[in-house]
Amino acid sequence: MPTELRRPERTFTIRQLCVEFKVTPRALRFYEDKGLLSPAREGLNRVYNHRDRARLTLILRGKRVGLSLSEIREILDLYKIEDGGAMQNAKSLRKFKERIVALESQREDIEHALVELRAASERMEAKLARERPDLLEESAVLRVPVRARLDGLHAVAAK
Repeated sequence: MPTELRRPERTFTIRQLCVEFKVTPRALRFYEDKGLLSPAREGLNRVYNHRDRARLTLILRGKRVGLSLSEIREILDLYKIEDGGAMQNAKSLRKFKERIVALESQREDIEHALVELRAASERMEAKLARERPDLLEESAVLRVPVRARLDGLHAVAAK
């Protein structure tokens, strides 16, 4: 198709991306400073294209799963149209599996900590019930909102 008949490439302003992705302009400028985004300029305005938007999607997904910016950069830098993104996908897969292992380890650590904290709390409550029951009311008041919050989290996780 002749160049003059093509529709112009869709572009986005910093404000549009901030609203769509619920990020601040400062965050976008930060990603630009780190070399993760490279918008064009029209005067003083940044103009983002579909590639920048796709990269921002990947940056935010990477951050959400706990990847560092340098790991995200490694993945983004591997994108090559000629290989259909195969190298990028292979690197992403390795990083994702590493994160899964790390998160599962953290979950185990958290579960062990919760078991220890619950046991210690029960021992303290029993001791207070024997020695100073007047102080138990305060701990019961604290326990209710925490329990409700935990029950809410467990209900969400169970779905």
